[in-house]
Amino acid sequence: MIPTVVIRHPKERLSKCSLEPLRGRPDVVFFKATPTLRFDATGFILLHTEGDLLSPADAVLSDDEKKQAAARAATACSQGPLPGCFAEAGSRPFLLLDSTWRLLPQLEACLSGAPLRRRLPDGVRTAYPRVSKLSEDPSGGLASVEALYLARRLMGDDDPTLLDAYYWKDAFLAGLEGLV
Repeated sequence: MIPTVVIRHPKERLSKCSLEPLRGRPDVVFFKATPTLRFDATGFILLHTEGDLLSPADAVLSDDEKKQAAARAATACSQGPLPGCFAEAGSRPFLLLDSTWRLLPQLEACLSGAPLRRRLPDGVRTAYPRVSKLSEDPSGGLASVEALYLARRLMGDDDPTLLDAYYWKDAFLAGLEGLV
């Protein structure tokens, strides 16, 4: 189980949020972005369209990094400590910034430290039928829950329960066949 922090933009509509059904899981923690939110992303894998390709080696932590991660779990977020699964994790945790593409820079502004920016493989397509009247989505853009599931699967943590409440689960999984 790879722990995950989700920082959500306050304008993100919960009724349309693909991650909302994961609230309450011990391995997924949600923070609402506020003007005072500060998050030290050092040691986290930040899923980002401009990062290096995600690989299983990204999850591996040295013994020294495990100690640092455990200490950072108590102070990483200005809204409170991260749950014990972050301090006890044997792998690098994920950080997801949940917002529209247009508002993403506002969320990035609350981050400090040095996260590992990683992107998902090319060729994976979303099953979510998105339509934006304000801006164009990146061609490889996925619904947040799709990105989380795929990232964890690529790291050896294939947990289809992440998609249990996702309406387009079957179409998304079918689209992954032969790709990853």
